[in-house]
Amino acid sequence: MSGKGSYLINRQAAQAAVAMSLPLITEAMKSKEVGESGFLYIVVMDPALAPAQVSFEEAILYEHAVGDREKWDADYGAFARAKAKVAWMTGRDSHAAQELQPYLMQQGDTVLWGSVVVEGIVVGVSGANPWYDEAFAGTVAMCLRALAKGRVVDERARGLFYGVPRRGA
Repeated sequence: MSGKGSYLINRQAAQAAVAMSLPLITEAMKSKEVGESGFLYIVVMDPALAPAQVSFEEAILYEHAVGDREKWDADYGAFARAKAKVAWMTGRDSHAAQELQPYLMQQGDTVLWGSVVVEGIVVGVSGANPWYDEAFAGTVAMCLRALAKGRVVDERARGLFYGVPRRGA
């Protein structure tokens, strides 16, 4: 990988954000209004790795499946990755990019939506109705942002630079 990635938002933080969000997501998925597949896939991108630095695949930080993948009726993983890619490439929620800046779409981009960009944090979700995919993606992104903000407090107590302890400490 050519870039180092985010110091505060790493795979462990992404996994924790998804875990924090799962109770809400799994409860909501019980409603047919949310979606009828019973499955969901979540893709979290590294916010410090930009399209000019690395490939899309290299920038994927964490992926999580909800439900038994053996019973999937569609490739929700591929859909979630495609949605995340649109958001990652454009810097906008996939729905906003597709509706407000369709000229940013490239051949092969998905017309599906359900990914968000929250202050540079990109999360794509697939398996529910797109407006709920978007809500679930936003939930994960906001939890991830909160975890990063919490880690900043710890880092400031340790030193003046991320990952570098104060001299004499």
